Amino acid sequence: MASAADDRFFRNMVTNMRNGVLAIDREGRVVMINEEACRILEIAPDGEDSGRHFSDLLRHHHDVVRILAAAYDMSTLPNRAELRLKPSGKVIGYTLSLVRDERLRVHGAALFFKDLTLVEQAEERERLRDRLAALGEMAATIAHEVKNPLASIEVMAGLVRRQVADREDLRGLLADIISEAKMANAIVVEVLEFVRPIRLQMDRTSLLNVVEDAIPLAERKIARGGSRIEMAVPEGLPAIQGDHHQLCQVVTNLLINALEALGGRGAVRISAKVKPAEIDGQAPEVELVIADDGPGIPGEITDRVFNPFFTTKPQGSGLGLAIVRKIVDAHDGRIDVTTSAGRGTAFMVTLPVGVPGQLGF
Repeated sequence: MASAADDRFFRNMVTNMRNGVLAIDREGRVVMINEEACRILEIAPDGEDSGRHFSDLLRHHHDVVRILAAAYDMSTLPNRAELRLKPSGKVIGYTLSLVRDERLRVHGAALFFKDLTLVEQAEERERLRDRLAALGEMAATIAHEVKNPLASIEVMAGLVRRQVADREDLRGLLADIISEAKMANAIVVEVLEFVRPIRLQMDRTSLLNVVEDAIPLAERKIARGGSRIEMAVPEGLPAIQGDHHQLCQVVTNLLINALEALGGRGAVRISAKVKPAEIDGQAPEVELVIADDGPGIPGEITDRVFNPFFTTKPQGSGLGLAIVRKIVDAHDGRIDVTTSAGRGTAFMVTLPVGVPGQLGF
């Protein structure tokens, strides 16, 4: 028979596990939920959780409720399955087991799960890199083939325009040809920039300096109009290991997008904070948020905004956000977007504070 000390040891072991554990009895009452389970499910730890019905405790996690409710009816229980939690978007890997006594009678069920969000994001970045590599080879070939004829068209149109100085109608048409050729060439240049491998010049970099340098760069490319840019980036942020020029391009592109969405009204807010490590041994991170109060992005296209050549702008190349993501990935960071119709859009860029072995962390 287990002693009180054995029971304490067991409970302490489960409490300190790095996986989430949630156990229920046959009546659906919660017998145990550890701290990691509360963190992943975003439930405030409460000593009164034991004894509550699991459907009440998990009222915001209908998929988890459904899995536990079916535990006693399944012929084969899920093992190392994956589930995306709808309230938070986190991805968990989980295993469901029945709790039996020495006579193999079922007394309850236990759900063991782990937060796989970072793993899922890393795998998605790897899949994106593979797609971009294949797309890049094709785009580079096409861009090189198109660039030379465009340059010839622009030069020849300029020569002809000089020869018809007295024909205003022809001069106007030729000016349009030159303008369109320059626009097409700019897109080709952007494509080549996108497919070219990024070579980072890494150094200790201040995010505050990056933002301060990026704002005038964005304002040179798009008129701010009546839109405001509000900055809340503290001076005390730890330096990150990054390429100042490339990170300026990230912030510039995101600011241009925000100002275009605002159309001369509203505000863009730039903020930053330190995020403590979520996993033991992981370096802390800095999160930079660029948020606007514009019309937002339609829900059906939110997942496509980082895709190369996807754009909703009449004259956009669809490479601005794709380049942003490529630069962030090269810094071992990640970028996420949240949006709400009529309430604006926020891009969150998360970057590691240091690279182990290089900055002495």
